[in-house]
Amino acid sequence: MSSRALLFLLCLHVALGQTLHQRGPRPITPDLEGDLLFLLDSSGSVSYYEFSRVKEFIADLLRPFTFSPHDVQTGVVHISTMPTMEFPFDRYLSTGAVQHAIRSIQQVMGDTNTGKALSFAKDMLFSGKAGARADVPKVMVWVTDGFSTDDISQPMQLLKDMGVTVFIVSTGRGNYLELSAAASQPPEKHLHFVDVDDLTIITKDLRDSIAGVIQAKRLRATEISTSSFRLLWPKFLTRETGYYVLEYAPTGDPRRKLTKQLTGDHTSFLVSNLVPQTTYEVALIPESNERYMPPQTTRVTTLEEPISPARVLISEPRPHSIRVSWAPTPDSVSAYQVLYGPLPGNAVKLVEVDGSLNSTILDDLTANTTYLVTVSAIYKSGKEKALSAKACTAEENSKIKHLRFEDLSPTTVKASWEPADGSVLGYRVRCRRQAGSSTLLSVSPQIHSVLLSDLAEGSTNKVCVKPVYRNQQGKGVCRMVHKQPASAVGSYRHRQRA
Repeated sequence: MSSRALLFLLCLHVALGQTLHQRGPRPITPDLEGDLLFLLDSSGSVSYYEFSRVKEFIADLLRPFTFSPHDVQTGVVHISTMPTMEFPFDRYLSTGAVQHAIRSIQQVMGDTNTGKALSFAKDMLFSGKAGARADVPKVMVWVTDGFSTDDISQPMQLLKDMGVTVFIVSTGRGNYLELSAAASQPPEKHLHFVDVDDLTIITKDLRDSIAGVIQAKRLRATEISTSSFRLLWPKFLTRETGYYVLEYAPTGDPRRKLTKQLTGDHTSFLVSNLVPQTTYEVALIPESNERYMPPQTTRVTTLEEPISPARVLISEPRPHSIRVSWAPTPDSVSAYQVLYGPLPGNAVKLVEVDGSLNSTILDDLTANTTYLVTVSAIYKSGKEKALSAKACTAEENSKIKHLRFEDLSPTTVKASWEPADGSVLGYRVRCRRQAGSSTLLSVSPQIHSVLLSDLAEGSTNKVCVKPVYRNQQGKGVCRMVHKQPASAVGSYRHRQRA
């Protein structure tokens, strides 16, 4: 084969390879417009491997989108000791540039101060300096291992109040109740718990959900709950050029239509006091003093009222207390009653909790005891719903008291101590000799002294005694024992470890 033919085949191979490499999913819809911010846990609680998998996930998630000043824009903020902006919305405005930027992100490390990062993200989402646009939907995707060192509730609520749709991807255990409250509603559409190796499972669902929020040039509903939804729309008017008339009514029942007038600078409105599991016909009519604008219409179905409690969780077990949490907490519940008593047994106590709360602490309990806990929701309508769970209090974890020594011979001492509290299974006594081998003795819970022999004259030896419990380690105590040389006067003295 000639060199010219070989060169032609090589060029053809490269061209085909580039064509195949560039061929990929087309944009999932041709009409997306929004600012999409990723809040990325870049702290030291995330391993290098986990961080690299998250980057791959984000790159794959963004691959089908079209990026431009009139389509989708994306930015990244790091969660660390102090929040850091990796890049603003208007820096990378092509798919290739965004892909390269995502894969080039370096982990910052530091603490997990998510609350600070949320406040920083709020400023970035509404800042022209960061390339944010005033009249497009705002979406934030928070990728976390479920851990934060500061409060997130207030800054997260501020974001949602300003119309930001919040998706959360938790790759760690996390607290379901906290994260479901932080995500936009309903949590089953906005909160994902997934192992870092299984992120691809949620890629399509999350991408479709984001696309549903940033559909451009139309009236749309977000934050749909049992009794409310938020309407978002592009900026058709200004305060000077007109106003909006908002009309909504249950499908097939126009007599229940409600009408509200909004100033022209509105781009969102929270519709509340709705009936659960009901479809509403919504019309937004721009009344412009400059030109005719057609009404914007949509149809929204409120969620079915959740039955509470659907989950009862037991946490923070201590010897004499536990925390009981439940979810969800619908507005239709006026109060919760928590019944609890030891198993087996008939002694039952009752605690009543306000319907807006989702947890309470049960105290004055017996250590190392199993309790049956029943949470009953008392609805405003009078109906009740109950759910039970078993809870175990922790064992007493007591420290050994008053470890003493009695000199019996030049090479033997008697170590004795007072009993530890709680259900002790036994004691472990360790003697580390200055001269000679160490020994470890296990004695029954009724024994509170042992003989320690073969202690060399003139040596200093360390003796430790620790109680043993069924489910956890007890707190031990250590003392130093000094044996006098044979010629010295006196038989024994001991000193506490410095």
